[in-house]
Amino acid sequence: MARKGSSLRLSSSRISSLLLSMFATFASFYVAGRLWQESQTRVHLIKELDRVTGQGKSAISVDDTLKIIACREQKKTLAALEMELSAARQEGFVSKSPKLTDGTETKKRPLVVIGIMTSLGNKKKRDAVRQAWMGTGASLKKLESEKGVIARFVIGRSANKGDSMDKSIDAENSQTDDFIILDNVVEAPEEASKKVKLFFAYAADRWDAQFYAKAIDNIYVNIDALGSTLAAHLENPRAYIGCMKSGEVFSEPNHKWYEPEWWKFGDKKAYFRHAYGEMYVITHALARFVSINRDILHSYAHDDVSTGSWFVGLDVKHVDEGKFCCSAWSSEAICAGV
Repeated sequence: MARKGSSLRLSSSRISSLLLSMFATFASFYVAGRLWQESQTRVHLIKELDRVTGQGKSAISVDDTLKIIACREQKKTLAALEMELSAARQEGFVSKSPKLTDGTETKKRPLVVIGIMTSLGNKKKRDAVRQAWMGTGASLKKLESEKGVIARFVIGRSANKGDSMDKSIDAENSQTDDFIILDNVVEAPEEASKKVKLFFAYAADRWDAQFYAKAIDNIYVNIDALGSTLAAHLENPRAYIGCMKSGEVFSEPNHKWYEPEWWKFGDKKAYFRHAYGEMYVITHALARFVSINRDILHSYAHDDVSTGSWFVGLDVKHVDEGKFCCSAWSSEAICAGV
């Protein structure tokens, strides 16, 4: 009886070994078949790539093939962008509208949005700006369509919301349609930094421009000089452009340029490098940064210092451009007093 049980166990063991061997053999055939199929696919892709591109025979992987294709597509895109940039520099700073396959035109990307800081009682200054360089109505629209320059007056609300001064601004805007009215900003000197910050945030959210500029309402802007200067910085994604300066931080409360937080600037009481406040420009990426972080960006007493402080800890290219100094008028100057 014991001999019979031993025989059965031996037979079962042989059957299991045979089945395992058969399974291993089939698995080997399957894996070999898959490897052969993959190798054939790779050879086919390589041959197709060589046939299409005429680059000769090269033993490269599928991943490498896809990388080469992606790289060539990027080169084509870059070449097209370089052609557009060249055309932009010759034909009014913005390229012509590219046409879609159905013949319709895509919308031009504006070159720059200029926010002109103004106050409630400054209608005469605004009229002078409109007459000197900004234009109204059809001429304002032409500035946008042909030069890619969007110009708007930026203003807050009266401390007594809804009073005659607010109504006067609303009436003026209904005629000219050239205001950005910030309802949550009170028109007061201490709100100047907040006003500039919210302008950049509003403009970046509304217009997909290359640049965003802050200006004041008593300067003349040379649009041609501005366009040619900005065109030279299109390749800088994070540029902060203006008449750069530093200077003394005043701690005396009765001083015109008093800085309540003077102690933050160290024992020497000197400001960090920042663009002079009459006019300066930031790129789209920086305007988006301001928009996203508007609630946590700190404001100092003066808007130009505040703007400079927002970019101190960032990888930003500071461009000291003398054409933005607005001291004296010339054909190459970007701005000057009116």
